[in-house]
Amino acid sequence: MRILILGGDGYLGWPTAMRFSQRGHDVHVVDNYLRRHAHEEVGTDTLVPILDSLPARADAWKDVSGKEIGVTEGDLVEWDVTADLFRDFRPDAIVHYGEMPSAPYSMRDRDHAVFTQHNNVVNTLNVLWAMREYAPDSHLVKLGTMGEYGTPNIDIEEGYLDVEHNGRKETILYPKLPGSLYHLSKVHDSNNIHFACRMWGIRATDLNQGVVYGIETDETELDDRLATRFDYDDVFGTALNRFCVQAIIGHPLTVYGKGGQTRGYLNILDTLQCVELAVTNPADRGEFRVFNQFTEQFSVTELAEIVQRAGAEHGLDVRIESIENPRLELEEHYYNAKHTKLFDLGLQPHLLSETLVESMFSVIERFKDRVITDAILPRDNWRPVAQAPAG
Repeated sequence: MRILILGGDGYLGWPTAMRFSQRGHDVHVVDNYLRRHAHEEVGTDTLVPILDSLPARADAWKDVSGKEIGVTEGDLVEWDVTADLFRDFRPDAIVHYGEMPSAPYSMRDRDHAVFTQHNNVVNTLNVLWAMREYAPDSHLVKLGTMGEYGTPNIDIEEGYLDVEHNGRKETILYPKLPGSLYHLSKVHDSNNIHFACRMWGIRATDLNQGVVYGIETDETELDDRLATRFDYDDVFGTALNRFCVQAIIGHPLTVYGKGGQTRGYLNILDTLQCVELAVTNPADRGEFRVFNQFTEQFSVTELAEIVQRAGAEHGLDVRIESIENPRLELEEHYYNAKHTKLFDLGLQPHLLSETLVESMFSVIERFKDRVITDAILPRDNWRPVAQAPAG
């Protein structure tokens, strides 16, 4: 199968490319190094060092595995780049990670908000048009996010909701309540992809992914040059990644607000499983398929307590500290999200309780001298600014 990985230089994109290459597929990756540039902008960096370019990473992969990964360095927002890529490679499947992935980054100011929406929505529209023009029978596997749903006070279904109104029934896309302009860009993507499936007969799977944790995969462990990035900072890091780094360096685990914010989580190994299951079991022509992609759900406080216990087993004295929440979000809420479709396809989960110390602590310990401590605590606040009284 010819598989095109968009965002192939990223935390998930690079391991995905190696996984499909290892399986014998013809793999091509594209990236414009947005994540690297954004890290330079905000003064952060990956904890685990990675090679300085996609061609260098592809060369290392060929040296280790004997297999080739094709590379394009370019921006999918530019139509000529996207069109040439699809016309030349003619993919059977497209795995789309190629977007700006940070809620805090999208909420920094007007410029970052506009950039996030333009980058994410326009590049996905270009991808849809390129599929229509050059690869009409291909299958798009798009990385969405559980953050599209927000935290509604009803059960979250997998993509669709059956409604009855004034005696009539309809199945509609599940209503979305995103909490950042990044998550809102993903909602726009989902609506645009749904439109393309309905109007053009494109086949697509939207993977509404929970929060991913973990550092190593079977392929990254083959050689240090094959490592994927690991972010722990306030802009691109997740709560669990940040907690694990804080535990190793002796910093209190910083819980935002009351800590009742609940989300779905999954190991990076399970992300690779889910993507492979979606690619090898494609949607039908004209079908917009939605999978909620996570294996367990935890509140932020539960995560901190899990890391605290794991730290104690690792010989660490780990403290938990509540700090003011820089985000505008519910800190205590109902959360029950359905997530059965990937399990039905054969997902075999790696649970947090079984993998935390082995998959995280040892690698962080190895690279703890690279931690930028000034980048751990939140530097951006998107709560409304109080208005001074008139007069």
